Amino acid sequence: MSDLIVIGFDSPEEADRVLLKLHSLKKEYLIDLEDAVVVVRDAEGKVHLKQSLNLTTVGAASGLLSGSLWGGLVGLLFLNPLAGFAIGGALGAGAGALSGSLADYGIDDEFIKSLGSTIPNNSSALFILVRKVQPEKVLAELSGLRGRVLKTSLSPEQEQKLQAALSEAQTPSPQAGTF
Repeated sequence: MSDLIVIGFDSPEEADRVLLKLHSLKKEYLIDLEDAVVVVRDAEGKVHLKQSLNLTTVGAASGLLSGSLWGGLVGLLFLNPLAGFAIGGALGAGAGALSGSLADYGIDDEFIKSLGSTIPNNSSALFILVRKVQPEKVLAELSGLRGRVLKTSLSPEQEQKLQAALSEAQTPSPQAGTF
């Protein structure tokens, strides 16, 4: 079961920075993100979505692979496997790109747009769908980011811990040799 977390930020760039931080934590196996979307509301109030997973590209790649395979097999029946491979690949890539552009994966786009339209102008929000997480380590990394929890499916206790970590001020680390 995945948890939805939406965090709002005062600057348009902050959500991108936090997403980059989460991707680095993902490489350390501290968090497993199912989906992530950055929403930026510009000065005019227009909402822009930045999907972390481009489904058109994924669909085109898988369609190219399967179309080439099936085209090559059909071409083999008609003694021209190279032509079947090329035609099947082109048709498969086109069909895969079309199906990928029409698909919705992870967080519902309409929900993202409706909640994104409520954030202030010149701000951003990060929508993440989390499969698994090491909460103590991730919260320590997110400490002091100055975000606010807008929506979540976490328990009230977990939500309070997240909000406390986001609003907690960074304490400067003591330098060696000073008292």
